[in-house]
Amino acid sequence: MSLHYTSEKEHNQVLFEGDLLVKKVILNRPKKLNILTYEMVCQMLTKFQIYEEDSTTNFVILKGNGRAFCAGGDVVSVIGASKIGHWSFGANFYRKQYALDYLLATYKKPLISLINGFVMGGGAGLSIHAKFKVVTENAVFAMPEASIGLFPDVGASYFLSRLPGYFGEYLGLSGARLDGTEMLACGLATHFVLSKDLILLENELDKVGTSDTTKIARKIDTFSSAAPVKRESAYARLEIINKCFSKNTVEEILLALEKEIEHNAGKWMMEAVKSMKAASPTSLKIFLRSIREGREQTLDQCFAREYITLSNILRGSIGNDLYEGTRAKLIEKDNKPKWEPSNLQSVNKETVNRYFTEVDDPHWEVLRLPVNRRQPNSVDALKSKI
Repeated sequence: MSLHYTSEKEHNQVLFEGDLLVKKVILNRPKKLNILTYEMVCQMLTKFQIYEEDSTTNFVILKGNGRAFCAGGDVVSVIGASKIGHWSFGANFYRKQYALDYLLATYKKPLISLINGFVMGGGAGLSIHAKFKVVTENAVFAMPEASIGLFPDVGASYFLSRLPGYFGEYLGLSGARLDGTEMLACGLATHFVLSKDLILLENELDKVGTSDTTKIARKIDTFSSAAPVKRESAYARLEIINKCFSKNTVEEILLALEKEIEHNAGKWMMEAVKSMKAASPTSLKIFLRSIREGREQTLDQCFAREYITLSNILRGSIGNDLYEGTRAKLIEKDNKPKWEPSNLQSVNKETVNRYFTEVDDPHWEVLRLPVNRRQPNSVDALKSKI
């Protein structure tokens, strides 16, 4: 039994192009918003390793075909495999995906993500760890995992915790969407380039002829545009976000938001409250603990911890919210998940703690990442302002 049973008939899910000096990795499931399959992850892991060791390759460009960079991982297939086989099939998928994300975060060569469209969940794990993150006016970032009974993972407890203030808590708990200007402002992107200029940028990057990051940055700069954040953006109200999302519990965060709404009913605040009340209560509490621990941990520690939590969720022995959320949101699409427990007050610390405890199962193994990798690229531009 393998995880790729749902996509065996699909071909060329990832394209590998480029010349001797510049390699291009192109996600190629445009009709599926480039959602990641097991094959895609395995192919990219192999190719990126080869490119990294190839002395002739200067840098790698990563992009997606169609209107998405990547809208996440193929959760439906993971759940399907787990239901008809063993939950560890899903764990194997994520173990490979985390290994790929970690490789990209610690890549020895410059990596350039061109984000022109949706970048969510697993797509963020691929792109946000890159040295250069180029977004356009079409970019839409979100980490909505709590809405299906998961939690923002793929290293999110590392890169979200290093955003200014408590903006990462806001993004992970609410699943809020950001546009390209907001991604640039908060540090999730390094450059903003108009979509009409992307092809020109690519053509010029092909001519750079070096792995010198200063020269690469200078070339991207020549195509960069001003990207002011809209006045109604949540990022423009960082002081309120810090005030509310710095609280110690999800309950306190929600209460603080509701109090703010009494005085200033900003659209983003009302949407955050609505989203959090609709999400899995357990997932929200898992993520809040995850991002708080991530602030004090290295990237490899974050991945290892997230993998333990993710595996416990897939196993389903503590709770079943992922399977219920996937049913309600992605399979039957009735949008009426029955979370268990159904409210925040019923999710106690002891239950949350169990998700952070290593899995006692002969089919499971801890996440082992390569040692002696360089420090992550992902947050060169992200300096926590807490």
